[in-house]
Amino acid sequence: MKIALEYASEEKFNVKRQTEYAVKGITKIVNKIGPRKPGSPEEHRAQQWFEKDMKNYCEDTKIEEFTLHRQGFMGFIPFTVCCGVISVFLNWFVSPIAAFILCILAFIPLVFEFLMYKQFDDFLFPKQTSHNMIATRKPSGEVKKRFIMIGHSDSQFEWPINYLIGGLQAKLFVEIPAVVGLVIQTIFALVCIIVAKGGAANTITSARWFFILFFVVSIVFIPFEISFIFFQSWTKSVPGASDNLSGCYVGMATIKALAEAGIRFENTEVVMICSGSEEAGLRGSKAYSKAHEQELKDIPTVVVALDTFRDLEDMAVYDRDLSGTLQHHKGVKELVHDACANCGFDVSYESIYIGGCDAAPFTQRKIPATGFAAMNPDPPRYYHTRLDNVENLRPEAIEAGIGIMIEAACMFDKSGAEGVTD
Repeated sequence: MKIALEYASEEKFNVKRQTEYAVKGITKIVNKIGPRKPGSPEEHRAQQWFEKDMKNYCEDTKIEEFTLHRQGFMGFIPFTVCCGVISVFLNWFVSPIAAFILCILAFIPLVFEFLMYKQFDDFLFPKQTSHNMIATRKPSGEVKKRFIMIGHSDSQFEWPINYLIGGLQAKLFVEIPAVVGLVIQTIFALVCIIVAKGGAANTITSARWFFILFFVVSIVFIPFEISFIFFQSWTKSVPGASDNLSGCYVGMATIKALAEAGIRFENTEVVMICSGSEEAGLRGSKAYSKAHEQELKDIPTVVVALDTFRDLEDMAVYDRDLSGTLQHHKGVKELVHDACANCGFDVSYESIYIGGCDAAPFTQRKIPATGFAAMNPDPPRYYHTRLDNVENLRPEAIEAGIGIMIEAACMFDKSGAEGVTD
């Protein structure tokens, strides 16, 4: 830490004690509450524990509810798979036009829900109630700036294939082949439309072996597509110790450290949000940013999404989000990056190429934000599996996260962030 030491000594911040607090809290929630699927009573109970804890360090705490359809985010998978598989045989035996239409229908929810995190097909699924916990440490004077940290309190439904063969292997041997297969089937249907002029592919006589080969290749990819149906459990969620109780506690421990060091900023409000249903498509951060958009824009505000502090060697500030389609705020990225440097960590700017984090809904609404995490992007075998347990925690990564966020909060209080308070 560099700027933070202008506010208090390292002994007063005592980051190691805050790390012990975080690990103890994570252990308690995992052991006594357990998995916390989006919009579940367990998710809410964890947030109630967070709120009770934060009352010791914050003047204002509350829990806000919102509605969601948690299976909307991944519930399209059986539909997409069925469309892809049926299209192969429609193309060959019936009509490439019908096959092409099915392929397009298969891609639509895949792109809008899974890649873009749009609430595209949510209305087709049952409704649940989820919550966001918000804890606010007020400044001593007028609120002129706001520093927000956000981490999600829910845990994902288990991804069994990740558990069985590992995240990287699942990506290489299931996810990518399934999508490639659907792309090939779409191209095959389009080619047949042009050549067969609406007739079935098996009626094509010119270059017949080429089309037979295309048909066989399409069939080869079918098992990969079918396996995608078993990509996620629909009933069992995981402990979520690192993803993302670690992120929640990095933020809460930062506020606790400021309070115990006797630091109350003069004009900077510090907020910690433990969001709900991030694993169901960023639904908690979407709900909060929408409900509070105007007040977040009334004064200079920055948002840092904290998501998984486990793989210290992969710690990074996120430059792009929502499958690489959304660019975060330059000033906030640099604020966190410089805080890392001041704490002795040389981190890189990375992109989330598939998926998103809780910073994305804020950036979409033009509220300056970025993501910050320490997780192997392969992803690791513990990602969204039962192995994301207390035994798999790495306290040194949590300690680094706490120290960096203390530094970032102090830096923002002292100098703001480029493009935010200037």
